[in-house]
Amino acid sequence: MPVPILYEDERLLVCVKPAGLISERGGLPELLEQQCGGPVYAVHRLDRDVGGVMVYARRRETAAALSALIAAQRMEKEYLAVVEGKPEAASGELCDLLYHDARKNKSYVVQRERKGVKKASLSYRLLDSIKTEQGTLSLLRIRLHTGRSHQIRVQFASRKLPLAGDARYGSHLRGGIALWAVSLRFPDPDTGAARHFSADPPGAWSWDQFSLHNIT
Repeated sequence: MPVPILYEDERLLVCVKPAGLISERGGLPELLEQQCGGPVYAVHRLDRDVGGVMVYARRRETAAALSALIAAQRMEKEYLAVVEGKPEAASGELCDLLYHDARKNKSYVVQRERKGVKKASLSYRLLDSIKTEQGTLSLLRIRLHTGRSHQIRVQFASRKLPLAGDARYGSHLRGGIALWAVSLRFPDPDTGAARHFSADPPGAWSWDQFSLHNIT
């Protein structure tokens, strides 16, 4: 199946990454090169089991410019997630210190700064919460302020709100990880014009438990 393309020009390529593909070399970039022709450069990443909107560069200088936007926190990334349980507050900001163990490929919330520990923050908004046979499930819209490995997954899991289907961080539910990169905003690296792209998650469990209309 071809990768869905939301936007393409000689500098940029915005697509919808399917869950299950590596977002860096060895995965999606090669598929995009075959599909669209020419080189494709990764400038950010999504976990293999997470899908959604991604931007790639088609020139090295564009890749450098997009990387600079990310470093300056001028690329706004928003996600949808389904968590087990319900947050106490309908909206809020989560701030933690995270340590990523590369050998185990797992992140941990820690209590003090030391080598390898990075600050992580995000904000969220509760969109819906429902009772199911598997227990309470809540749909959240999340904005990342930092981009740490497994950040959304571990920050919510540490508050006893694991993402549905995320066995690595404590979910007992089967199915894929209920995390989707729903929206991407950034200034055009050449013109400065505002760019905004969005895509709904697939109509499968656990997304089909909720009405997803008018949330992107």
